[in-house]
Amino acid sequence: MTIREVVMNMEAQEQEAGNIYFIWGVDDSPYGPVDLTVLTDWIKDERVMPETWVYSRSAGNWMRASELPELKSQFTLRFTSVPEEVRRVGIKPGSLRRIKILADLKDNQLAHLAEYMEMQEVTQWSVLFNQGDISDSMFLVLGGELRARVVTNGRETILATFGPGDFFGDMALFDHGPRSADVVANVNSTLLKITSLAFDRLTREAPALATPFLQATARTLSARIRADNKRLTRISQQYTASAEVR
Repeated sequence: MTIREVVMNMEAQEQEAGNIYFIWGVDDSPYGPVDLTVLTDWIKDERVMPETWVYSRSAGNWMRASELPELKSQFTLRFTSVPEEVRRVGIKPGSLRRIKILADLKDNQLAHLAEYMEMQEVTQWSVLFNQGDISDSMFLVLGGELRARVVTNGRETILATFGPGDFFGDMALFDHGPRSADVVANVNSTLLKITSLAFDRLTREAPALATPFLQATARTLSARIRADNKRLTRISQQYTASAEVR
């Protein structure tokens, strides 16, 4: 069989099976291939959101899920933060998959974890907490965007920006110490809050659930520390090179 015949055979099989898709997950990894039926089920489970990147083999490129013609009917609402259903009845387990450190948990684990969380809405430009505040809570971002900043002599320095899927405030969850920076909402945002009291309950009542949560959190924190170390090393090298030139 020639190469042309092999290619034609593969194309015929794809046409018979229908379109094939790949999904870019919140953990920055691709998932697939899957067919339209599986993709639709993932939308219902909120594994795939309107803003999720999906590769359509028939289209030959990556597109937002809500932009694919065959998926538009699946998204009757455009989520600016979280679905209205979540606002009315509380935290829907599937929505927790937007949080990167929770992406690998099963439905029953997410449903159980939701019992230890509180939903909090933050309006644009409002300050969630100030540098130096004593607190004991960690926050996970369901929707919106916030920034961590320090203000020195009236000048703001942005330390980090947090979007859907990110978390912050984790140190206070463990040491109840002062906040190291202000956190301000850039837009209306929806957060999940875990207090130290709730976390203590989680470790006592569901240690099998607390363990993967802590492991995923630790992996993310390790990645942040490594990235900071690389940045500091680069700054130090640039400073040394500049001093040598002088």
